[in-house]
Amino acid sequence: MSGDSASRGPVAVVGAGPVGLTAALVLARTGVPVTLLESRETLATESRASTFHPSTLDLLDELGVAAALRRQGRTVDRVQWRDLDGLVHAELDYSVLSGHTGHPYRLHVEQARLTPLLLAELHATGLADIRFGATVTGAEDGGDGVRLRTRDAAGRTTVTRHPYVLAADGSRSRLRELAGLPGTAEEYPDYALRVVTGTPLDELVPGLAALAYVRDARASFSALGMPDHWRLIFRIPRGTDRDAVLAPDAVRARVEQALPGAAGRAVRVADAHTYRLARFLLPRYRAGRVLFAGDAAHLTSTAGGLNMNCGLHDAVETGRALAAVLRGDAQGETALDAALERRRSVVETAVIPRSEARTAGLDRAAELPSRLASLRRTAEDPHAAADYLFKASLLDVAPRPLKGEAHADLVSQAHR
Repeated sequence: MSGDSASRGPVAVVGAGPVGLTAALVLARTGVPVTLLESRETLATESRASTFHPSTLDLLDELGVAAALRRQGRTVDRVQWRDLDGLVHAELDYSVLSGHTGHPYRLHVEQARLTPLLLAELHATGLADIRFGATVTGAEDGGDGVRLRTRDAAGRTTVTRHPYVLAADGSRSRLRELAGLPGTAEEYPDYALRVVTGTPLDELVPGLAALAYVRDARASFSALGMPDHWRLIFRIPRGTDRDAVLAPDAVRARVEQALPGAAGRAVRVADAHTYRLARFLLPRYRAGRVLFAGDAAHLTSTAGGLNMNCGLHDAVETGRALAAVLRGDAQGETALDAALERRRSVVETAVIPRSEARTAGLDRAAELPSRLASLRRTAEDPHAAADYLFKASLLDVAPRPLKGEAHADLVSQAHR
């Protein structure tokens, strides 16, 4: 690394979720010392994102964790659209992506299964100072570095200096607030109801794929098969009383409408909860030497499972670009700004439009026939099917994996 003041000391990564851990690991793997700060005492375990797309699995494979993650997840090789009566309107097989990715499938597994794998790899680099229970309370950018003030669980304050700070501290980012950047999200007209069941739905519903979209004038919802449970996700008009939606009898009635007959009656509801759907995009992903990634930089509709995957792509591309700056590459700062602007553009031009398109018109029964006809045409055309899944998997906008000589060269330059 170069010896100027901007390159001394570890980079601070704030947030030990999937995005922060991925960014920290990318940096450490290229020889950059990292201080990882997490306000929680341990890794988060609550149910959150659970979809990993082929483009993301390619990058996680480069980091050495994809195989272990797959062993804990459910491999999904097809996506299906059907109605309440069991008629399959269209089905796409992920095998059409063979040759475009090393992982021609989607993986369903809780993000909480990924974070311990990343943390173990980060420990193994020997270049990470990992601090749980460390809450950032202040950030002062001096032009050639950032002074971070943190408070531990006992109330003790520590001040550290870092050449750069990467904020991956979530949708309520404290660093975004400290930088004076906007943070108000725009809520969608709907919120989500997630019903969780341990009942094996694919044994009750003939031909049900582990990724199924039910599109019917009577009711529309998504069904996701996880390793040990299923999730049914419904969109509820904003303004509908949440307590009424979550009442056990109301949840039971909705499930029985979604899975008519014996199948609906056999479902055992393990949990039901709601969560908001909102969109947000920072006007820029940088405030001086503080950089933003993941939910700290953007939120999208959960449709298509794109937001976390995009955040992991942020972590990889930003981590690579920051490593180039710290090893003194001539175009380092310019390349870093270009990477940050590219990540923002991906959200604006690809992630948000594609996510919103998944659910557009669901509440307008008159539009369903034409939308379903379009899906059937896509499924019947191999080129159109491949293009649909290519874009649904973000393969056209994700960072490319570094393999072989390119990866070896990156690592060797970091240690010069």
